[in-house]
Parts: sequence; structure tokens; C-alpha cells
Amino acid sequence: MERTYNIESGEEKAWRELGEADPREVEVNSGAEYIESENAYRLEILGGVYNVSARERKITCISEPGRKPEYFINLTAPIYLVQAKPIHPSGEMVKEVKGGGFFFRGSHTLPLDAIAGKYGTDRDFFLRAAACVGGIPVPGGDAAFSFRAYPRIGMAFTLWLADEEFEARAGLLFDSNAGRHMALDALWAVALTACQRMLAFTF
Repeated sequence: MERTYNIESGEEKAWRELGEADPREVEVNSGAEYIESENAYRLEILGGVYNVSARERKITCISEPGRKPEYFINLTAPIYLVQAKPIHPSGEMVKEVKGGGFFFRGSHTLPLDAIAGKYGTDRDFFLRAAACVGGIPVPGGDAAFSFRAYPRIGMAFTLWLADEEFEARAGLLFDSNAGRHMALDALWAVALTACQRMLAFTF
């Protein structure tokens, strides 16, 4: 995947393109539902349902009224709606999307060590945290759960518990088709938001 650009300018461009797009084409490509009376899209993001208004350039969480969408959700939702392709998740989970091996390093490293430190001795706590991103348990490591960041972008967190020999480890996997729906910087922003929710989870 070669698409990378400044995500803030990408957001502005995406809002403009979304306002000009054929809503039925956006529906087919993204898996969102177009609400004609509102000129808005109903979109599932990290387990929540959001209203994305092309007219007002505004995103509202309708599954949890009063919840303020995270900064990167505001940036990436319009980008996803205009960039997504009518390609379903493959079901094959990979460590790196195409081109991501270089991009997801340095300043773009995800806080997986912090997630391992938080959950590394409590498998049940880790699995309860699946609720913060709409995850469901799946096989993997000592515990794992998969979730949809956006309707066509699948991800999964995996945890290896600490023991006498090894420290705890956490991983984030991507559906092999994830990079076909969103540029790398936007995909990283969504992954970071998922990690931040994991780190904020307290129940």
C-alpha cells in the first residue's frame, strides 16, 4: 500500500469528497448505511454506532449519547468512507499490512508494551476489555479477541501472560485486506485509538 499523506489535510479532502460522492456507492464500498433525510451515514466504529454528517461535517456517537468521538475518529471516519473498497475482510490476520513494517516504527510505534504491562497477569481482565472496542474472543496466545475498527477493517489484540521465564507480551494483528481501505497514517491512527481505549479501560 503506497498511500500516505498528512492526515489532517486528508481529513479536509475527505469531507469535501464525501459531500460530492454518490451515497449509494459509499454505502456499497464502506458498509455504512446512508440516512437520506439527514444526509448522513450510520457507521460502526470500534464497537460503537456513529452518525457521520456530510452536511455538517460532524460525527456523533448514537450508541452512547454524550460520548465524544476521539480525535482520530473524527479524522479517520470521513477518510474511511471515501477510501473504502467493496472488499470484505479476508479473515487472515497478519502482523503487518503492506508497507506498514517501516511505517509502524519509531514515532509511530503502538503502545503494546503498556498494554502488556496492564493486562499481563490477568487474562480475564484482558478479555473483559474487549468490550471497549466491540471485540469477541478468538484463539490466539494466552488470550485474544478480534474486532472491527471499521466495517471492512478487522484487527485483533493478542496477549501472552507473564511467567517465570518471560515477560508479558501483547500484539495487534490486522486483517490482510485492512490496508486496501485506508492510507497507512489513517490506519495507524485507528489502531492507536484502539490501544488508547485498552489502556483507559477500568471495568
